[in-house]
Amino acid sequence: MSTATSTASEGKHYLNAKHTVLSWLLTVDHKRIGMMYLVSLVVFFLIGGAAAVLFRLELMTPAGDLLRSETYNKLFTMHGIVMIFFFLIPSIPAVLGNFLLPIMVGTRDVAFPKLNLASWYVFMLGGILAFVAIWVDTGWTFYTPYSTMYANSNVILAVCGAFIAGFSSIMTALNFVVTIHKMRAPGLTWFRLPLFVWAMYATSLVVLLGTPVVAITLVMIFVERAFGLGIFNPALGGDPVLFQHLFWFYSHPAVYIMILPSMGVVSEIIACFSRRRIYGYKFVAYSSLAIAVIGFFVWGHHMFVSSQSTYAGMIFSFLTFFVAVPTAIKVLNWTMTMYKGSISLEAPMLYAFGFLGLFTIGGMTGLFLSTLATDIHLHDTYFVVAHFHYVMVGGGVMGFLGGLHFWWPKMTGRMYPEGWAIFAAIVIFVGFNLTFFPQFQLGYHGMPRRYHEYPADFQVLHIMSTAGASVLGFGYLLMAGYLGWSLKFGKKAGANPWDARGLEWETSSPPPTENFLVPPVVRHEAYAYEFESETSPESHPSSESSA
Repeated sequence: MSTATSTASEGKHYLNAKHTVLSWLLTVDHKRIGMMYLVSLVVFFLIGGAAAVLFRLELMTPAGDLLRSETYNKLFTMHGIVMIFFFLIPSIPAVLGNFLLPIMVGTRDVAFPKLNLASWYVFMLGGILAFVAIWVDTGWTFYTPYSTMYANSNVILAVCGAFIAGFSSIMTALNFVVTIHKMRAPGLTWFRLPLFVWAMYATSLVVLLGTPVVAITLVMIFVERAFGLGIFNPALGGDPVLFQHLFWFYSHPAVYIMILPSMGVVSEIIACFSRRRIYGYKFVAYSSLAIAVIGFFVWGHHMFVSSQSTYAGMIFSFLTFFVAVPTAIKVLNWTMTMYKGSISLEAPMLYAFGFLGLFTIGGMTGLFLSTLATDIHLHDTYFVVAHFHYVMVGGGVMGFLGGLHFWWPKMTGRMYPEGWAIFAAIVIFVGFNLTFFPQFQLGYHGMPRRYHEYPADFQVLHIMSTAGASVLGFGYLLMAGYLGWSLKFGKKAGANPWDARGLEWETSSPPPTENFLVPPVVRHEAYAYEFESETSPESHPSSESSA
């Protein structure tokens, strides 16, 4: 792809350039900032996961005999707030985007390095505030009047935490947009960009346009809660449905903030492990922008059972089906890319397959919720919970884990044990389906979500779901174990262990602080597998031992 490769001076790279804790806390190196985000996200994931384990254990029995109803409400609220605002939304952009995007476009760093560091501190401040307000019981949506009249005073801290986290996302998105526009390497035209960069660009546009809306909405909650103004409280002349319109105007596009980066990751993985160019590259690139645009016009399908008119519901239902078109284009093009490809079933490819299967189920079940008639029956049931997790975890988390495994050798300079990685990917896939597929059946039969107690008829399906959660948790812990083990004992990775294409594979593993010792010049289209890589194992047999 490029006429210039980069090899770090002997043993010198971004991880060991400086060793002090202060050098990390004050760094403006995008790679180190990405790794700090990774550590932070692991902590938040453990907190959110622990809450999920507790309320899944509670739901094994129909009677509320493990947790009180108030504690149960607080746990599922904490789970939602932590997992959405402090894990899913920032996961791929903050970790993989920060680490890889500047290298992928052939520059030394993001456009505003100090702003990038500030975004991490702002993110951590928001997370600390949200954690201090751990016992909020409104649900992660902060629906009024619960958040403005009935919930405890910790709502203000939780709202402030989510508000501040939004600013961190805006800082990161602004950096990415400017970097992509202004700092691309010579020869790297728009249609030579990796599809991961296209996905991050579309995601950043959604963040910049949508996040200010939810930020203003959270400020309104704060003002009404603190000063008693009648914005959402009907007793004071407010409108609680107004909150739903404002909240979902951001929060449905936020689904694509979580999913579009995963789609970009999957494009990179499928191209590499199929040894083929992405079929219909331009269609895949444009479909990312199409999803970002259409996402702003379908928020009303979350409100079919609110007081919005039937005509509005019909329009939102009709518009929602359009989101399936660019999504289907991606799935079709990925399938055509693999067709007659030389497919290699490494761990990243298994996660990509997992993404395709689980996200497809999530998308297909979303059609039921997009249909006005069926949504009225399924709304606020476990069917919605299952659909949401098939999209967010089956799509967002599987994409993140696939990308983490794909670029782990580049980020750390170490290879993980492939056999354990494949086993963990299978365990996670099986555990996920065992956890959430029974919940479709629960919702179909009318089991409401967020209920502390339930009729005994639903117990068998809840036991299956809790058993699946145990398997899923084991898979995550196994993955964390071998990745941590690889940091010290893993085999050293060469510059390009997958023989992939792209500028990130033409620098050493781990990359030097400056990314490239010689500025790259791009000569080929993206995913040019017909050309030999500058850093492929075949062209550099010693690369395995040189890092």
